[in-house]
Amino acid sequence: MKKQNNIKQEFLFGKRNYIFMFIGLAVIALGFILMAGGGSKDPNYFNPEIYSWQRIRLAPTLVIVGLGIEIYAILANPKK
Repeated sequence: MKKQNNIKQEFLFGKRNYIFMFIGLAVIALGFILMAGGGSKDPNYFNPEIYSWQRIRLAPTLVIVGLGIEIYAILANPKK
């Protein structure tokens, strides 16, 4: 007769960690979406919209905040 081992499979992170990871990914994605665009279809025309406050300040800040959330999600204790 063979002995059957009942090994419980556990995830590396807890549910709370994964929630924070998805929130961080969403914030990073929003930052990259806000950075997109602003170009010109005509290469002879300069579009000053490329230097808008949204693309220069807000979008990079959102990406950095999203990376901070990701770091917190990885380092947070899954047992709490």
